Order: sequence, then C-alpha cells, then structure tokens
Amino acid sequence: MSIIVMKFGGTSVADTERIQRAASKVAREVALGNQVAVIVSAMSGVTNKLVAYCDEISPKYDKREYDAVVSSGENITAGLMAMALQELEIDARSWQGWQVPILCSEAHGKARIEDIDASKMLRHLGRGQVAVLAGFQGVTERERIATLGRGGSDTTAVALAAALGADRCDIYTDVDGVYTTDPRIAKAARKINKISYEEMLELASLGAKVLQTRSVEMAYKRDIPIQVLSSFDEAIGSDLPGTLVTREEDIMEKHVVNGVAYAKDAAKITLFNIPDTPGIAAEVFGPLTDAEVNVDMIVQNVSEDGKVTDITFTVPENELEAALQSLNANEKLKGAEIRSNADVVKISVVGIGMVSHAGVAQTMFRTLADKSINIQVIATSEIKISVIIDKEYLELAVRALHTAYGLDAYN
Repeated sequence: MSIIVMKFGGTSVADTERIQRAASKVAREVALGNQVAVIVSAMSGVTNKLVAYCDEISPKYDKREYDAVVSSGENITAGLMAMALQELEIDARSWQGWQVPILCSEAHGKARIEDIDASKMLRHLGRGQVAVLAGFQGVTERERIATLGRGGSDTTAVALAAALGADRCDIYTDVDGVYTTDPRIAKAARKINKISYEEMLELASLGAKVLQTRSVEMAYKRDIPIQVLSSFDEAIGSDLPGTLVTREEDIMEKHVVNGVAYAKDAAKITLFNIPDTPGIAAEVFGPLTDAEVNVDMIVQNVSEDGKVTDITFTVPENELEAALQSLNANEKLKGAEIRSNADVVKISVVGIGMVSHAGVAQTMFRTLADKSINIQVIATSEIKISVIIDKEYLELAVRALHTAYGLDAYN
C-alpha cells in the first residue's frame, strides 16, 4: 500500500463538473489500495476575485485580513471535493491548514512552511479516509491564517507529501507534463518522461510555469518524486503517464540539454563609470536588496584605467521602477550613468549532461550568431547557460536552439 498525494490546480477544479472528474481519479487511486491525500487550489478565477475585493475595500489592506479572505477560495474547493468523493461512496473529509496544523512564518502573503504535524491526518488515512486539504495556506504561531503566495498549493502538496512519507506527489494540471520548450512557440517540443530535480528547479526559476519553484526546491531537499500530468487525460498518476521529477541517478539516459526556457519579464540595467573600488558592488546591490528588488544576472566589466568600471545586471520588469529609484537615490553612484532596457528577454538552455560535455556554450553562441541575434549578457552554471537578447527575437531564438540541441527529435 502506497501513500499518494494528489494535487489539483485551479483549472482542474474550475467548476463542479471538473471537481467531480478529479474526484473520479481519486477514487481510482483508492481502488488500487492506496492511501490518498488530496490538495486543492481555488476554483479558476476565484482568487483573482477575492484579491479584487480586498483592493476595492482598501489599497493598503491589513495583510493578515487579506490572507483570511484569499485563503477562503481553497476552503470552498476542499469542501466540494470531499462532497464529490462522498457521492462516490468514499469516506472523505476536508481539512484547512490550521486543522492539520501547517505551521507557517509570519510573512503574510508570502509565508514559508516551517513545520507540519501530520500525525492526526495519518491516523485518518490509516482508517481508509481520504484527506482533502485546502492548499496555499497555513497558520502562524499567533493563530492567524497565512498564505504561501501564488502557486503555493504546489508547495503545500510537496510539504505534505514529505510529512506523510508519501511515495509520490502527483501534480494534476492543464498540461500532460514538462516539455522541452513551450509548445506554443516550437511545434517540435516534446514531453520529457523523466527530469532531474536540478533541471526542473532551473526550468521553474527560468520561466517554465508548470511547477512553482519552491515546491521543486522542497521536493529536492526531501527526495519526494513529483509527477506532472494532465487532469483532462483518462490516465491516473499510478499509470505514470506524465513527467516524473526525480533524482539524477534514477534517470538512465541523460541528454546534454533537456530544455529551452525563456523569461519575458526581464529588464536590463547598466551602470556606467562607477568607482572601481573594493566594496562598490555591496554599495550598489545592498540598497536594492533593502528595496526588495530581486537581482538576477550580473556582469562587471574589467576596468581599463583602474578607476571606473561598468556593471550590468537584470531585474524582473515589474521591479524595474523600484530598482531605478534605489539607484538614483544612492549617494555612492553620483556621477554614474544609469541606463535601463525592458525590451529584452532571457533565454536559457538547461541539462545535467552539460557537466560532462564540452562545446555546449559554443553551440548556443553559434546558433544565435547564425540568426543574427546579438547577445547582451551571458550567465552560466554547471547545468545552465542563460543569455539576454532583444525581445523581438524570442521565438526565433527558442526554435533555433531547440533544433540545434537535437530536441526536435527528443525521445
């Protein structure tokens, strides 16, 4: 007997008909003799409505009350899912985060899970009852509801899987797995059967929207296999029809590059003629951190005269204004020229096979050069190469790189 965690996203529970469809999948897992815990998101569009209500009442709302409001969407879905299962003659009950309990930090709206006491839920599972848990939420030490940020139900699912000692965490969504790139851009994109935690973490952080980054990070740390699969296909998780995110050593065939990802929301900032002195980087990026600006790729040019240098870095486009305000207010940068460009995109190739293969970067650079695409910034890691290019070349670059690394014929 296995313990399986099944998570259904907003599109998978968008209405009562889809909730009933999801419940039928749960019933099939139960029929196989598995103990099942279900995590549900709010019905599609509900969270946006709840956020809008908060904005209408007050643009400067109390974040604790905001969490109390927006978490209610998941509570509704959990109750409806439990009802749907009961209609299938399956013993089921709904759970809210505080009932488990899922203990979270005090950072309302973006809380982090600190601990889960799953002992009570395990007793219910042992009696054959299906637990239906509202995702995206927990409770603080002050007994206030806290939410985990958008996509937080994925994190709830993986965290609960770890606490329960689950054999697998199935993430049901509107796609049937993780693809080598966005199929809307490259028709030759192929579904990946198995991918390592490291690769999935890079792809999630680089713009792939299939899994929330924190959920992959947690699965990696706790060694919880995750399967991404479609709630609209007939197969269930135990049929293993989707993409399995697992340990590198569990993957027999390691491709040099497993995926091409992109992030449209990047913006580039360049600081010209800043003092080339020890500590200048801390003087630049410290205030940006204080302003809660997330800095990504950083390149510092070699100083020609030993006096001044240039630094280029990227930030999310929606944080560009905050970044520029911080830089313009920085006394250490008086006299420096600051230029920004939001009309850029980050393209990345990812693969654990890069570690043991030479020439991966050269293939990327040559492919882009052949398409007359200029590279503005380059950043690398053991399993990733990222570049910044003009946004107008996004689709051309993705398709060209997908072909260059042999992903068109991926199997």
